Parts: sequence; C-alpha cells; structure tokens
Amino acid sequence: MGRREDTELDRELAVLPPEMRWREWMRRIEAVLFASATPVAREDLARVVGQGASVDLLIEDLAVDLEGRPYEVAQVGKAWMLRTRAAYAPAIRAAADVDGQALNLSEYDLAVLAAIAFHQPVSRDGLKDIFGKEISRDLIGRLAERDLIGTGPREPRRGAPYTFVTTETFLATFGMASLRDLPDPEQLADAGLAGRSEAHDI
Repeated sequence: MGRREDTELDRELAVLPPEMRWREWMRRIEAVLFASATPVAREDLARVVGQGASVDLLIEDLAVDLEGRPYEVAQVGKAWMLRTRAAYAPAIRAAADVDGQALNLSEYDLAVLAAIAFHQPVSRDGLKDIFGKEISRDLIGRLAERDLIGTGPREPRRGAPYTFVTTETFLATFGMASLRDLPDPEQLADAGLAGRSEAHDI
C-alpha cells in the first residue's frame, strides 16, 4: 500500500508573508524529525514544504535556530534526525532509563563491526582473513538484529557468498553523517578496536 497523501496539508502557505512561511516550513521539518525514530530522507521532508523550497537550506536554518538547545539536527547518510548533544549524555543517563538502548557489544564485537565498516562490502571469508579465524554466525546475527549491518552485494558468480555492509542505523548510533566520518585506522588501533597490522592493511 502506498503512502496516503494528506490533502488537508497546505504545503505552499501562500497566505503567509515569505519570512513567516519559511519559519513555518522549518517548524514542520523539526516536528517531523522530532516524531521520527529513524532518520528522515530529503524526499519525505519535501512533502511538508512548498514546491521548490530547498530542504537543505531549511535544515541549515533549523540547525542555526537550534543552537543553544540540548539537541541538534544531525545528517545520517542522505537523511536527517534530531540528536541530543553529547554534553547532555550524563544528565540523560542520570535521569532516564536508557539501559535498554545500550548496544551491549563486547570489544571483539565492536572490532568485527569496525572491520565491516572499513572493508565493506566484506564476506565472512574476508573477515576470517582479517581476524585469522571464523566469525560466528551468532555475532553476525547480533549485529544484524541491532540493524548495525545489512546484506551487501554478491559477486556476479554462481555460489558467491553474501557480503556485509553497515547501515544508516550504524551511522546514527556512532554519530556519523557518512562513512567518510570513520576514524583514521591508526586511531581505531589506538582505541583497541583493531590490531595495528589490520589498521595498516585498511
């Protein structure tokens, strides 16, 4: 079933002066981002503003408008979300039950996730080459259940194995707009998430 269009939504707001119209479009985008549990794509945000209005410029103005607030607009891949600023993380942990949102991944799990991020698309055989041992299906399953990884492309040959890639949830979880925001491999090694020899090979 396709998306139901809301015929009552006045996208153009022609009765408002230009400045008030722009501010209302910003507020609509903020409301959509606030209500969504996942990043919202440009084409979805474009459904609540006037035809020809620049979603990118509206997002830029909204980001400026939110300066000094405890949350900010964050780009995740080709979508956006509202995210609490890092400075407020201790207050949230002190007052709210966020234990259920924790990743609960071991250092080894995080190392495998990092390897997938740096080498994607990568197969289980490719991960075995990196770590020198087989990566369990349970571990891959845990990462997939948390929507941190997904299935990537297969080689164009019969019986080629599936590969793994990271997801937009991965980007959002680690506060990245795109894979270009991945840390330098040397920083990853210093953090204990990859062996130095692996870091040099990345």
